[in-house]
Amino acid sequence: MTTSEERTRVHAFRDDALGDHDAVGLARAIRRGEVGAAEAARDAAARVRAVEARLHAVQVHLDVPAHGFGSVGAFAGVPTFVKDNTDYQGLPTGHGSAAFAPRAARRHAPFTRQFLSTGVTVLGKTRLPEFGFSPTTEYEDAEPVRNPWHTGHSAGGSSGGSAALVAAGAVPIAHANDGGGSIRIPAAACGLVGLKPTRGRVVANAQGRRLPIDLVTDGVVSRSVRDSAAFLAAAEKHWRNPKLPPVGLVEGPAERRLRIGLLLDSPNGVRSDAATRAAVTETAQRLERLGHSVAPVEVALDPRFTQDFLAYWGLLSFLIGATGRTFGADFDRRRMDGLSRGLREAYLRDWRRTPDVVRRLKRTREAYAAAFRGLDLVLSPVLAHTTPPIGHLNPAVPYATLIERILAYVAFTPVNNVVGTPSISVPATGTTADGLPVGVMFSGRPGAERTLLELAFELEADQPFRRLQDV
Repeated sequence: MTTSEERTRVHAFRDDALGDHDAVGLARAIRRGEVGAAEAARDAAARVRAVEARLHAVQVHLDVPAHGFGSVGAFAGVPTFVKDNTDYQGLPTGHGSAAFAPRAARRHAPFTRQFLSTGVTVLGKTRLPEFGFSPTTEYEDAEPVRNPWHTGHSAGGSSGGSAALVAAGAVPIAHANDGGGSIRIPAAACGLVGLKPTRGRVVANAQGRRLPIDLVTDGVVSRSVRDSAAFLAAAEKHWRNPKLPPVGLVEGPAERRLRIGLLLDSPNGVRSDAATRAAVTETAQRLERLGHSVAPVEVALDPRFTQDFLAYWGLLSFLIGATGRTFGADFDRRRMDGLSRGLREAYLRDWRRTPDVVRRLKRTREAYAAAFRGLDLVLSPVLAHTTPPIGHLNPAVPYATLIERILAYVAFTPVNNVVGTPSISVPATGTTADGLPVGVMFSGRPGAERTLLELAFELEADQPFRRLQDV
């Protein structure tokens, strides 16, 4: 490794209680008494401090956990973080915004309770872009969250803080949520596993249930497939949606061979770049070598899908601006960042289209279902191009240029949020010329998390994911 590479890569892996354990491995070591939960929390806090000056991933850091150490659950004693758009009792919830001064939450959000039921020890909250609107975790007047694989590049968004900490080895697993790709995008950027569950798989937040389409689903980012699988199984023990088939604990690949559709370019006409196409094509070849059937597929979305999704995000920004005092009495929508303001202003210019936008978006499920006839899963890029440098998607970029760049980047993930279907990002085998990870994405029908995890297990076993500490 050259001196330049050493300066641009950041990780906290060391010979301490955490070692290079994933969450499942660390929980097992704690259960066996090989390490203590307090020791694991202390060492994780030290790791966070060691990388935070370069990554800027943490919004609130607690050296002493707010509510003790988990003693039961699949992840009992495993240190972690909650994303700062989700209430954790006693900690402020800032949503990544400078438009208000956050106040301490009076109670846990419903998902926080589900997350804590797995036994994790919360050490604080991670940063996100304002209200989760951006695919990068950057700000107009604050340090960006940086990618531990290359600090000159984005860690993705909106769960960029969580992804940066997990990839850097500060904690083995962290909370994330996804309203347009916000689990899968940072997972792809940081070389992690990121599963967006089916809508309704985990407990929903109250705000989402009041919207015409609830885009956001909570989950985690992790360094191993088994961590994401263990999280989902443990979450089901707290609450399971009776309208969905149970997932249970997935522990490895299945024997069944799958019929997989291949999508190299996005349905809205955005062509993926060379490095991304190579990663997806190589994954398709691996799948065929493993005995799966892979063939090109078309997803015939309404040509207006991209603009409709953008209009819906504009609606969300408008609603935040209109009801902002629920965040704090000092809320001032004029202090929202350039992306949030631009989305809101674009929406207000054409707000009368809202009923048609919502109606067309809801019909997307018909095109999605049609694409899956005769298929089990679809393989595609996570993003149309590889992780951009810091500044490319900064909210200070003029809105017209910024939104053009975002649409040229986030061209695959939003469909799953609109339809409510599960989707997983896993690392491809190669990296970019700068040594950055590239993610590939598998999408399924509603309730197909087990199939997604089984295939991810198979790819991980066939060729273990590259680890930052080994580069």
